[in-house]
Amino acid sequence: MPDTQALVNDFLNKLKKRKIEGSQATARQTAELLRSVISQQRVPYTNQAGALIDAVKAIGEQLIAANPVELAVGNIVRRVLHIIREEDLSLTTAAIGGLNLSAVSDDENDDDQDGDSTLSAAAVAAAARSTLRPPSLQTLLEDTPVSAAVPQTSSSGGDSEGKSKSADKSSRSRKLKHDVIEAVNELIQDIVTCHEQIAEQAVEHIHQNEVILTLGSSRTVLEFLFAAKEKKRSFRVFVAEGAPRYQGHLLAKELVARGLQTTLITDSAVFAMISRVNMVIVGAHAVMANGGVIAPVGMNLVALAAQKHAVPFVVLAGSHKLCPLYPHNPEVLLNELRSPSELLDFGEFSDCMDFGSGSGSPLLHVVNPAFDYVPPKLVSLFITDAGGHNPSYMYRLIADYYSADDLVVQRRATAGN
Repeated sequence: MPDTQALVNDFLNKLKKRKIEGSQATARQTAELLRSVISQQRVPYTNQAGALIDAVKAIGEQLIAANPVELAVGNIVRRVLHIIREEDLSLTTAAIGGLNLSAVSDDENDDDQDGDSTLSAAAVAAAARSTLRPPSLQTLLEDTPVSAAVPQTSSSGGDSEGKSKSADKSSRSRKLKHDVIEAVNELIQDIVTCHEQIAEQAVEHIHQNEVILTLGSSRTVLEFLFAAKEKKRSFRVFVAEGAPRYQGHLLAKELVARGLQTTLITDSAVFAMISRVNMVIVGAHAVMANGGVIAPVGMNLVALAAQKHAVPFVVLAGSHKLCPLYPHNPEVLLNELRSPSELLDFGEFSDCMDFGSGSGSPLLHVVNPAFDYVPPKLVSLFITDAGGHNPSYMYRLIADYYSADDLVVQRRATAGN
């Protein structure tokens, strides 16, 4: 099995050098790396969840710093931290439920509480609160095997009881890691299949003889439009080219190759063509907690044009793009500047450099931002792999995926610091 630190260093180099294209690929590889970290992490008898959380935070802090603009990295790190907390809480709830069901003396209860020192204090408190609520049928079914096993260990005495407690600690440690890895595997599967899950909803939103406008290139948008065509929907697509990288050219070729009627337009023609459009469907780089969208540059102009002509502006985004942070958070880096060579070739750029003014600086500056920010008031609907949602509901959807304790990914300060 490869060394964990070697895997981390290799992935860090890829992030720093921008060798991974796309949020989906970045999210999937981040989740796979964290799965390897968890599987090779040695877990102590006490505070097992805390040890896993510290290990993930230590790696996650490095990954986020390597490419702060790729918010999918931080999203997956926080999702994995949330998974660890949820699985720890689930095991703690099952253990407390089993102890409540067992008929033991007060002294034996005290011994059992000492034996449960492997459970984190936060998880015990949360589990105690959850026991005040009537359990659901699913919870009862899931907890039955664990609950049934607890009275058997508490009924043994002497040396056998000590051995049982030791075995219980070891089995709980293995079960926590096993459950976390299984949940991370499900997360990876959701990332891989997010395009298909979003595309399944296409027939509900695209109707016969409509005109759809999009900008740039997005595989999610491509699969969404093609899924509608597969359901015998006949419609036309206007593709804004997405200068200066002209990713719209790639999308237009893909759409034509799949048999969709496509019209390629310049970005400056969006406002002139928007009156013919029935719906704008675009992808996103990230969706913030307030419902704002970080998208390829030029998207805000499209959203403003759609609002002016009362055209629905629909954003497609997988759940790995949902970010629990707000645009004003200091941890969020909304943009980055790309190379000026995408606008001017170096020969043309050097001709415009004039140092004769005596200031020692060029007279021409080239600014090439990569992203736009679209405020939530310009968005009509979000379509994710969890369904369609209004911008005002996104904060609630995001809250289901993350824990408030993990919004800032930072390791706990040690006593020596």
